[in-house]
Formats: sequence, structure tokens, C-alpha cells
Amino acid sequence: MSGCNHDCNSCASKCDHVGKPLLEKTNEYSNVKKVIGIVSGKGGVGKSLVTSLSAIVFHRQGYKTAILDGDITGPSIPKVFGIKGKAPFDEHGLLPATSKEGIKVMSVNLLLENETDPVVWRGPVISNMVKQFWTDVSWGDVDYMFVDMPPGTGDVPLTVFQSIPVDGIIIVTSPQELVSMIVEKAVKMANQMNIPILGIVENMSYLSCPDCDKKISVFGESHVDEIANQYGLNVIAKLPIDPALASACDKGELESFCADWFSGMFSGWNQ
Repeated sequence: MSGCNHDCNSCASKCDHVGKPLLEKTNEYSNVKKVIGIVSGKGGVGKSLVTSLSAIVFHRQGYKTAILDGDITGPSIPKVFGIKGKAPFDEHGLLPATSKEGIKVMSVNLLLENETDPVVWRGPVISNMVKQFWTDVSWGDVDYMFVDMPPGTGDVPLTVFQSIPVDGIIIVTSPQELVSMIVEKAVKMANQMNIPILGIVENMSYLSCPDCDKKISVFGESHVDEIANQYGLNVIAKLPIDPALASACDKGELESFCADWFSGMFSGWNQ
């Protein structure tokens, strides 16, 4: 019904959903303990980068991590990890690919004949694919799964929030004031869906001068602290523009990249 937030416990209306759980279960060969969604109000702000760094940071802390690439029409996760070829399978079905350091990854690019083939599908098909990544892939034991979602508040984010037991989300933004406005849409969607917001990551926050180390606000002054204060949220990190980081992603060597500005970015909520 119109205006439904899919929380049947707090609903006084009587409809077809009452008593019927919407969340999908994983298969018997998957044991995923925590699911963290990475979202943004628009594209191009570095959502896939934050997803990848999150998995790497937690993996370095000793957790078993995985990435579900929900950006079906713009998948980039396999590229930054240097993963090529098709996803493996065994007698139990489809398996996630594994990065050099052991991070599990499932992406539509691991199912295509060529990684440059476009995915020209309508919304419901894309949403069902994301749901199948959760229900049909044999993930094994995973402490933290990070879901890289497409930008906006459309079909796929809605499917993830309704079908997958998301424990919390991270909102990714950049300094432009226009993006700040769109961040508020993501915050309000999460609140409507009763999904906890773990915090905000501002990407491309500044550029450090290689000569004097002065921080240059390439895209203007940041507004992320204002938004965070408005909604009582934590600013997890402000990531700089770093050519070395971009090069590591292009080469598929992100796991070999180290920098102090993200090594402790998620301490405090990884409990």
C-alpha cells in the first residue's frame, strides 16, 4: 500500500504482507554475519572505492569480508581487485571470486562473456539479479559483507533494503553543495526504511599539495559536517584526491595500497 515502510510490527493496517517476512534467506552454504550497504544519492562520488576500501580495512583487521556488487549496469569492483574471468562454481552452485588477499567478490562482470559487454536490462531484472547474488551464491563464512549499490533511491536500493538483512549503511558524498542536497535524500530514504546509518564518508574532500602539503579544496568547501550535525550522524572519514590511489585502482592493485587516512576509518562501529 502507499506509504508502507515495510515494518509490519508497527503497522495498524491489514494487508497481504502481514505475517509474511520480506527478507530473503541465503542458501545453506552461506553464513553471513553482518551486511553493510554503501549508498549515494548520485553517481561518480566514489561509492565503489569506499566499498572496496571498507572490505580491505576489515580484512586487514582479521575479519572475513566479501563484496556484493549491486551496481549491475556499472560494475567496477572486479577491476579494482584485478579479478578477471568467470566466477567459479562447484557441486553446490555459483561461488564468489576471491581476490589476492582473500576477499570474496560477486559481480555481474564475472558472469559476462566479456567484461566490456553492456548490461541492457530493465529494472525488475536488475533487482532480481542482486537478490540472486544474495540467495543463490555460496558465500561460505563471511563476517562482513559490503553491498555496493547503484546511485539514487530506485529499484535496487529498495530491493536490497527489503530483501537483505542490512545492518547499516554508509553514505558516500563529495564536497559540492549539490551533492550535499542529494545526500539528504539518501538519509531520508534510510530513515523511511528503518535502516541504521553508520556514518558519512566524504570522498575527494581535498588535494594535498605535493610541495607544501597544503590542503586544497578542489571542489569547494565541504558541507558534510553541517549535514552530519543536522541528522546526528558521524563523519567516518574525509578522503583526499590521490593520484596514487587512482593508479592502484586502474591497475587492479588496490589491496596493495596503504594510507593512514583510511587505515582506521571504521574503528568504533565494527562490533
